[in-house]
Amino acid sequence: MNSKPIDREPPVQGAVVIHPDREGRAASRDAETRLEEAVGLSQALDLEVRDGLIAPLRKLAPATLFGKGKVEEIGRLIVAVSADVAVVDDALTPVQQRNLEKAWDCKVIDRTGLILEIFARRARTREGRLQVELARLTYERSRLVRTWTHLERQRGGFGVMGGPGETQIETDRRLIAERIAKLKRELVEVRRTRRLQRSARRRVPFPAVALVGYTNAGKSTLFNRLTQASVVAEDMLFATLDPTLRSVKLPDGRPAILSDTVGFISDLPHELVEAFRATLEEVREADVILHVRDVASGESAAQAEDVRKVLERLDIDMDERRILEVWNKVDLLDDDARRMIEGDARRAHPPAILVSAVTGDGCEDLLRAIVALVDEAPPVGVVTPPGEGAAIAWLYRNGRVIARETGDDGAVRLEVSLTPQALGQFEQLFPQAEVSGR
Repeated sequence: MNSKPIDREPPVQGAVVIHPDREGRAASRDAETRLEEAVGLSQALDLEVRDGLIAPLRKLAPATLFGKGKVEEIGRLIVAVSADVAVVDDALTPVQQRNLEKAWDCKVIDRTGLILEIFARRARTREGRLQVELARLTYERSRLVRTWTHLERQRGGFGVMGGPGETQIETDRRLIAERIAKLKRELVEVRRTRRLQRSARRRVPFPAVALVGYTNAGKSTLFNRLTQASVVAEDMLFATLDPTLRSVKLPDGRPAILSDTVGFISDLPHELVEAFRATLEEVREADVILHVRDVASGESAAQAEDVRKVLERLDIDMDERRILEVWNKVDLLDDDARRMIEGDARRAHPPAILVSAVTGDGCEDLLRAIVALVDEAPPVGVVTPPGEGAAIAWLYRNGRVIARETGDDGAVRLEVSLTPQALGQFEQLFPQAEVSGR
């Protein structure tokens, strides 16, 4: 007897996306762009977006965020398109979320919950999953509102006058608190392991370069181009979550460690910023930060400001000497727009580097700019005794040799630029060499 195969594909969930356009709120981008981004986030969660709308908000309703008329209007739209989920592109209080679910008779998810759900699906490493779970539990703890009296399943005393004992909601709160405490302990161990890994990398004097940028700016594509790696790079918000490190060869022959990090987004949930501190410490410890921007987007400047805000929340030094702006996707610009962008890049301080991660255009210029940033330390003079070929070879591998001269006595005099870490290691490995001009 032939049995019919069971279709295990999850059912498609239809969604309506609502962007509340708050009157009087200073916004760095228009409502249409914000709605488009919210639709992209919903699609990244495999939701079928059946409709989207901008809901002007002149006055916030404490119970439902929207006014009564707007709630009813959206409710009719949800019924008309048979939506299973309503995505509200704003932060909802627990009470507002619950009331809207009752009014619309469907699942309601706010911007924070949407981003957390995407992160939960995309995290691959143990560290990433721990951080996402911590963020989700911190968020969900605030969703446990003491209103469901039917969840009181334990009662104290005898008879009808016995008061409620520990309710289900209290049990959930206690279990969540215990789980959060356990996750924090595990993440402390993760941070300790990362510190050990970074210490080991510092002993090998390779400069560390970190990629940051708005989600979908092309960081992973650029990472693949520079390192010949195969990190997932899709036209999708938050395609990459877990940090990836690879070696890249600089034009002077030295290797550098390049790290690809999670993309940022406007109004990135506070819970995620806190949870991902361990991962984003790679950025804080980097010698050079490459801020990748999508210059083909009309929102490039606003997105760049959102990235800067997140970096500041992470207490990352915004010293211009460490941050290099990389203006990506120039292959999507027409000739007039490209000439205009080229002028803006030259006038930027420090000058920005124009690249196309897809075609490779400008990538050599980018690598040379990284070398210039790494080699900001003034060059030192090194004199090696005759026959010290190993010391000379080490300097060529790990520094930038500016000048070289061999004396009549066979000693080699070099002018070389080294990072402080590399200089310290050279002096430990080759104490017989003389270093001057420090």
